[in-house]
Amino acid sequence: MEVNTFTEDTALDAAVELQRVLAARTHRRKVLGQEIIVPGQLGAALNLPRIVSRLQSRQVRLRTQGLEDFQQLWVTLSLPTREKVLRAVGWYRPQELSWEDKRSNRHPEPDKGA
Repeated sequence: MEVNTFTEDTALDAAVELQRVLAARTHRRKVLGQEIIVPGQLGAALNLPRIVSRLQSRQVRLRTQGLEDFQQLWVTLSLPTREKVLRAVGWYRPQELSWEDKRSNRHPEPDKGA
């Protein structure tokens, strides 16, 4: 997905899903000699909570800043991570569809209004 195709709404959906994808990653840590499984903290390190809150803001300036921040973050993500997020959001690649699939042969168009 091209960075320019994100709108504020689609960026918000993708950012929320990216938080879930990154939180699902876990790692093992030893605490007092016992190994425990800790949820991933990469979303917080990438400032995703701030980006999501900006995208949900009522102020146009903050939403625009949140969109720019998300677009800058999106290009740094690995392809498998992007694919997981897009699949979870419901976007698809037309090349992967079978002929019998009822969906359109393109990505859903972002809202032009607003």
